[in-house]
Amino acid sequence: MLALTLAMLLWSSAFIALKYLLDFFHPTQIVFIRMLIASGCFLFFGRQLLNFRYQTGDWRWLLIMGIAEPCLYFLFETTALQYTTAGQAGVITATLPLLVSVAAYLILKERIGKPQILGFIIAILGCSALSLAGKSDVQASNPLLGNTLEFMAMVCGTIYSISIRKLSSRYSALVLTAFQAFVGIFFFGPLALQHVLPANISVLQISSLVYLGTIVTIGAYWLYNWAISQVEVSLVSAYINLIPVFTLLLAFFLLNERLNFWQCVACGVVFAGVVMSQLPEKRAAVREQVSDSY
Repeated sequence: MLALTLAMLLWSSAFIALKYLLDFFHPTQIVFIRMLIASGCFLFFGRQLLNFRYQTGDWRWLLIMGIAEPCLYFLFETTALQYTTAGQAGVITATLPLLVSVAAYLILKERIGKPQILGFIIAILGCSALSLAGKSDVQASNPLLGNTLEFMAMVCGTIYSISIRKLSSRYSALVLTAFQAFVGIFFFGPLALQHVLPANISVLQISSLVYLGTIVTIGAYWLYNWAISQVEVSLVSAYINLIPVFTLLLAFFLLNERLNFWQCVACGVVFAGVVMSQLPEKRAAVREQVSDSY
């Protein structure tokens, strides 16, 4: 539980760092440097990274995982933060557990309860209202576009979660996390090289990039991937709901972001949908599904 809480806090802080860096770098540059730093750190785990046994056919799930996240996920998320606030983007992440539940039902044939379905509908309506209620300003030039792109990132995160669920029983969290970083280099490298780096780069900018590449990319993903192999999926999904809370708080104190009245109401609707999805019927269904799988 401590690993999950810390992972959610680190992911929330990534929104703040990204929002800051987007004033100086192109989105693809940020992700490429982030993946490059992370990959460099993973080289210190050389023997441990090579200590795995590939199973025939896993290339499909590894390919799907890599394309979904980091490739498309970070492409959508970094672009989204050019148009919306870090706080609003964080709220959109509340839909991830619900999307994962729906995907697990459609792809893995896992059971899904009525509270989950109702909660999913309520949360989606809340996200739509949050976007429509937003007004263009310095911090959010186009909230509707930005929040839509962030939602697409959550779709990619859903595909990633399903892939991890398939792979985590056969590969360690370290191997899967390193694989993501290396894939990110090859995907974002050619895109980043098309843009010129800023003439002057400050210590704070460098520190933010290093923070994203080490503490967030390695720390958060390793903690999350490890946690998935240790606890029930229903518990992991519940902890993801901490991201919007942490992000709103960090954005308020560090970026001085504010929500208008109707956006606050919309956030409440999103959280209501999330709470609805966690009602007992859903939990019981998940426990039964987990028991059946073993």
